[in-house]
Amino acid sequence: MNDWTIEAGEENFEADVLERSHEVPVLIDFWAPWCGPCGTLGPVLEKLADEYSGKFVLAKINVDESPSLAGAFGVQGIPAVKLIKDGEIAGEFTGALPEPAVREMLSRYLPSEHDELADDAAELEEQGKTAEARAIYQSILDAEPKHPKTLLGLGRLMMNAGDREGALQTLERISPVAEERKVADRLIARLELHGDQPADEATLREKLAAHPDSLEARFELAQALAASDKFEEALSEFLKIVKSDREFRDDGARKAMVQIFDVLPPGDPLIDKYRSELAKVLFR
Repeated sequence: MNDWTIEAGEENFEADVLERSHEVPVLIDFWAPWCGPCGTLGPVLEKLADEYSGKFVLAKINVDESPSLAGAFGVQGIPAVKLIKDGEIAGEFTGALPEPAVREMLSRYLPSEHDELADDAAELEEQGKTAEARAIYQSILDAEPKHPKTLLGLGRLMMNAGDREGALQTLERISPVAEERKVADRLIARLELHGDQPADEATLREKLAAHPDSLEARFELAQALAASDKFEEALSEFLKIVKSDREFRDDGARKAMVQIFDVLPPGDPLIDKYRSELAKVLFR
């Protein structure tokens, strides 16, 4: 036994396995004293738990002493291993796999060294230590050029520093299947809404007031409003343009509305409201 290996059973399962899995992954080892393969796999799992030093917790469950837990997890043969993250089964296998195979399985669900470094850089970023964060991000990319968490962090740094093109290029490098891509797409949409040059909202309002029929003036104001996160007013202005001339700026107003939908948090009432209004114009 080591600091990262626990004996689990029906009494402590809720607290020590399910609740703890929201803080760190928990690897459940269903075993029994009479099981030969369990005696082979158990020491391997304990060795890895000690080596990973808290990246996961190993919970050993004796199926003879906790048959209801084995039944709840559908265990039909042992050793049976289940990886629990956030209260759910994330991965599993049955049988005494060799150590390399167990390591490969763990690598799919546990943070890598680069993941942890990227987390450290993100903390520095939040503290305003952007130079230190950027240096860490760059060192990770030197070793792993497509590391998604790092590309997201570096892209965010560039965006906040005003480097629009650099941010777009960096965020676009994130794999479409990476978990971080969803956040990246929202940042990309925000960057595209901001346009190339910041504009003075008051000046643009005066310009539109002087030329109320100018779609160009209305478009520029809508862009400025979107760049300032005044999304409802921006959507309203873009919608007026779509109603007036769908083809203006190569359908730019409709495209801008879709970008705002991507930027808004899921479930925001503005999305349903203006999607409905847009549909009325497009399919009338």
